[in-house]
Amino acid sequence: MKKIYKKTEDSKITLTELMLPSHSNFSGKIHGGFILSLMDKAAFSSASKFSGQYCVTASVNRVDFLNPIEVGELVTLRSQVNYVGNSSMVVGIRVESQNIQTGEIKHCNSSYFTMIAKNEVGKNMKAPGLIIETQNELRRFLRSIEHLRMRKERQENFSAKNFIPENYLEILSKYNVKLEIK
Repeated sequence: MKKIYKKTEDSKITLTELMLPSHSNFSGKIHGGFILSLMDKAAFSSASKFSGQYCVTASVNRVDFLNPIEVGELVTLRSQVNYVGNSSMVVGIRVESQNIQTGEIKHCNSSYFTMIAKNEVGKNMKAPGLIIETQNELRRFLRSIEHLRMRKERQENFSAKNFIPENYLEILSKYNVKLEIK
């Protein structure tokens, strides 16, 4: 069977939505959970468009809320597949808000969602390979590889069977913590 490859362009999605009072939290800013929901929608759309399959969210890599989003602003999410494994795809998402009166644009957050391609009965499906055309696409692909390597290493080092507390005593001495483990 011939391997299929696609370009990152085949995964690009742009979603724009007006932020309404119903999206706000008690402080009058747009609720972070609402933005996360939009990010998941963008990741699903990019991964599904790229793979041609239904996709599910496997993990979300760190989300830092850099700037608050106000009611009445337009929020734009841009997403694309940055990395492809067998059935997994890492989708990069950038969130920006725009004040429609002043035109000011703020970078609100960026994150990486790992999505898995599934068939109609929920079984993992092979994703197309990725054609890398620019240095920026190569940087994003390699960043994902490094992140996956570091995550695997962290899982191994901190698994219950491999964890050795004595290896971390010097590190812990630099933190605001007192150990009273019995």
